[in-house]
Amino acid sequence: MPKSVQADAKSRLHEIYQAPTKAKALNAFDTFVALYEAKYPKAVDCLVTDKDETLTFYNFPAEQWQHIRSTNVIESMFATVRLRTYKTKGA
Repeated sequence: MPKSVQADAKSRLHEIYQAPTKAKALNAFDTFVALYEAKYPKAVDCLVTDKDETLTFYNFPAEQWQHIRSTNVIESMFATVRLRTYKTKGA
């Protein structure tokens, strides 16, 4: 997606995964697909193929959503890479 569209797309993606209910998330998801599918089919296809996995956290109690939605797991994986890169001063 071009930079001019990314800010709006990002806010619409946030509407999906921060929706208070799964029904509202699915509604926001359908809106996103309808808006961007014609011009950016690859970006939308990437999102649509992982729709079920992306919205799985709605099957758990709402108290756990914040912990499940966290990207900390991904960031933690690269912490050791960052540490080693810093210590060796390069890749």
